[in-house]
Amino acid sequence: MTRAEIIESTIDAILAREGGYVDHPDDKGGATNHGITQATLAGWRRARVTVDDVKALTEAEARDIYRSQYIEEPGFLHILNDAVFSVVVDTAVNFGPAKATVFLQTALGVNADGVFGPVTRKAMDLADGAKIYRGVVAERIRYRGRRITAEPTQAVFAKGWLARDAEFVERGA
Repeated sequence: MTRAEIIESTIDAILAREGGYVDHPDDKGGATNHGITQATLAGWRRARVTVDDVKALTEAEARDIYRSQYIEEPGFLHILNDAVFSVVVDTAVNFGPAKATVFLQTALGVNADGVFGPVTRKAMDLADGAKIYRGVVAERIRYRGRRITAEPTQAVFAKGWLARDAEFVERGA
């Protein structure tokens, strides 16, 4: 697959996992469509948006947001291992790009500052992709456990979160 095909395949998988419009009362992200929260959409459009705007979000615009804010801006295009790229981008969608970078940096054993800079990039270029992939998935699972422990109302999402993580465990690097 070409790099462009890997990017689109990653976004396809995210859109399939995220589904359409939801507004669960316990979801701290609030109204969400195609995995894009109301706050993310407002930031993207640089304008106040309503729940109706979130409901009307097109898949095409969601794809643009994913490419820009979850792949290009955080520097994840520099992750050349396809499996690691896919899990890091999905992690960014779930936890934000800075947290995804922290998970990656923790797996790499470098300073976990949440910035995908030259040190992280060099470490990624030299790393064993399968080991880093497993490390990022492990960090996701650990974080979810800590979150549910700290905020028991979030346990309602555990089944879906763990199914998502299990997909990455089963796929492997």
